[in-house]
Amino acid sequence: MKKYILFIGLVLLQQIASAAFIKVGIGRIVITPDLPFQLTGYAGRDSLATQKVHDLWAKAMVIEENPSNRIVIVTADVLGLTPAISEAAAQKLMAKYGITRSQIMFNSSHTHAGPMIWPALSMIGDYDTTTIKGFTKYAMSLTDKLVAVVDMAMQHLEPMQLSYGNGSAGFAINRRKAPGRADHVDHDVPVLIARDAQGKEKGILFGYACHNTTLTGTNNMVSGDYAGFAQIELEKKYPGATALFFIGCAGDQNPAPRGTMALAEQHGKELADAVQKVLIGKTTNIGAPLRSAFVRADLPFEPVKTETLEQEVLNGNKYEKRRAKLIMEASNKGWDISNHSYPVQAMRIGNKLTLLSLSGETVVDYSLNAKKRYAGEQLFVAGYCNQVVCYIPTEKILEEGGYEAVSNMIYYGMPGPFNKSVEKKVNTAIQQVMQKVGVSK
Repeated sequence: MKKYILFIGLVLLQQIASAAFIKVGIGRIVITPDLPFQLTGYAGRDSLATQKVHDLWAKAMVIEENPSNRIVIVTADVLGLTPAISEAAAQKLMAKYGITRSQIMFNSSHTHAGPMIWPALSMIGDYDTTTIKGFTKYAMSLTDKLVAVVDMAMQHLEPMQLSYGNGSAGFAINRRKAPGRADHVDHDVPVLIARDAQGKEKGILFGYACHNTTLTGTNNMVSGDYAGFAQIELEKKYPGATALFFIGCAGDQNPAPRGTMALAEQHGKELADAVQKVLIGKTTNIGAPLRSAFVRADLPFEPVKTETLEQEVLNGNKYEKRRAKLIMEASNKGWDISNHSYPVQAMRIGNKLTLLSLSGETVVDYSLNAKKRYAGEQLFVAGYCNQVVCYIPTEKILEEGGYEAVSNMIYYGMPGPFNKSVEKKVNTAIQQVMQKVGVSK
């Protein structure tokens, strides 16, 4: 009996130790483009941005169980990363640190007041060679900075206490007008805190499922929108800490009200206040082990008829004409445009918390359904991860039609819409990564 009690005590001590001490490193680097520069996110802008409200940042949090087992979380104040940028940065980091693709996650805040990340959303403008050259230089620089910010975090690894909690913010609304959509929102504010040995906050990772579109197309100044203001507010409240924002499944979520810089600041303060309530309240400590998984799902498009593309070239608006030309050229070259290769990723910290990372402009039902399915797990669900090349609708939204289902594909230059199997295939990929990190439904 005494041996059994001693054994149980040792197990408990090991669990407490693993939750109490784990190495964490934080990095941050400015990614604001040199001005003037073309902003992205809205098709109506016809001039370059010449002013900034505040800087844009790439930030990194590295969590290390041991030198051979780490997870790397990178956030960036941009509309969305292209596959070329994220995969190039990932390959460099994998070669440099001996980590796997599953251990690196990139999240874009989806600010519509950030630089053009070409060729994503390239259909919104008819850009000349000189302009595209500038876009390419920025993309190359951004790739290097995503590596550099992880380098910075790796160089500052130190034992820290990780803990998590959840708050709530209410300014996100479902922007789709279909009946019954109003309650399809995710007001959860998940927070992961890294504190040093003195109990001082060093890293604050927090999320929210809402488009960064408080600022509309009339704005032409660089900023991180509400997410940028929230990070600034938190870093004022906690000097010496780095606040990292990740966006959730916000594909059909808008801030309300919207339209002014003052409202962006207001929403940012509301979100920062929600995070602060978590930090000063009761949180749960976590630590090792670290586990991760990464898979790709092939999401098929509905076949596009040549006759449809020809009619768009002849009679479509300027965006439809550009998209039709692009798809016809790809088809003529024999390139496979029948499906989209879709990354899904999971990172688990301890046996309690999983960061589920979905790519693209994922609609909110993916988050709501995953949390319901894995109710026993503390689940942080992020959209806009690793690459943003189009919206990811559900089968129901495909039936309803509209921007998130159909017309967004025009601006993204994709052949869409997706086949109705898209939701099933994404959910299958979610199930695969969750099983790989040890979470069952």
